[in-house]
Amino acid sequence: MTEPVITPAARAPGAAAYGADAVIVCDNIVRIFQTGSIEVQALQGLDLVVQPGEMVAIVGASGSGKSTLLGILSGLDLPTAGRATVAGHDLLTLSARQRVHYRREVVGFIWQQTSKNLLPYLTAAENIGLALSFAGASRARRRERTAQVLDALGIAELAARRPHEMSGGQQQRVAIGVALANEPAVLLADEPTGELDSATSDDVFDALRTANRVLGTTVVIVTHDAAVSGRVQRTIAIRDGRTSTEVVRRTVVDDAGAETVHAEEFALLDRAGRMQVPAAYRERLGLRDRVRLELESDHVGVFADRAAEPVDTPETAADDPSLSPFRRPRRARTDSPDSTDSTDSTDSEETGR
Repeated sequence: MTEPVITPAARAPGAAAYGADAVIVCDNIVRIFQTGSIEVQALQGLDLVVQPGEMVAIVGASGSGKSTLLGILSGLDLPTAGRATVAGHDLLTLSARQRVHYRREVVGFIWQQTSKNLLPYLTAAENIGLALSFAGASRARRRERTAQVLDALGIAELAARRPHEMSGGQQQRVAIGVALANEPAVLLADEPTGELDSATSDDVFDALRTANRVLGTTVVIVTHDAAVSGRVQRTIAIRDGRTSTEVVRRTVVDDAGAETVHAEEFALLDRAGRMQVPAAYRERLGLRDRVRLELESDHVGVFADRAAEPVDTPETAADDPSLSPFRRPRRARTDSPDSTDSTDSTDSEETGR
């Protein structure tokens, strides 16, 4: 079997390339769908980096670009522009033969619909063995690997059952086994718990966690399920075709040995320096069209363009005492330590690093 061409990441002199050590790198990915004269930009310069061994969730509203991104990472689709690399494979330059190899052995994929994951006339063991046979594994290797996967996922008792003899949750756990058969570097799951109840969803998530922690597979889950997205190391939100925010969870152990998970949300700054300011912040502070930035020693101040608003005159203030002293454009800051501005506390949003 012809091995795929591995494209090394380009490196600037003396500096590592963007995502050089990552297993997944999306660099300014654009995907445009066109129907007749209508163009839809599903992805609009998306950046994403996932490190080996991570387990991350991708969330977002319908139409935000989640499924489009997953289709590109799985090799089912190609971006219109940008760079997408998974486990060293440049997805834009793979030949048809290399793409088949990539989808069989480099990534595993789990569909939301359980009927898409398994052949109905094969048992659980036969479904896993079939994936191995496509990769050219010997009969002995198929038996060995199938038993390993079933045991690791705790579903050895399902080996001889066909899909119609399993529950929905059991089918999804077997589907995870099929996706893991050829020891992929990355496991991609599209709403794997979308058709399951909460108890069954927990079983499926535990299987995904086993794939990550025990088998060392990098796992990327697209989900609307808050119970799933809240249990991974990182939750990445996509809005308007770009990554917008990220929740990072860290486990802290106190002096008594008790573990506490701390979650912190960050806005994402892309490689062009763009950041999406939450709508609630923009509305509260009147941020629109253009803003003024000020660099301080430990933060960046973001200020609305008050000069563009109508300025109240002394006459207007006299008519309405609530406007006295009347508003005025914010003065430029001087180097004098005595220089103050009474509007700083009301007209600014200061974002700490």
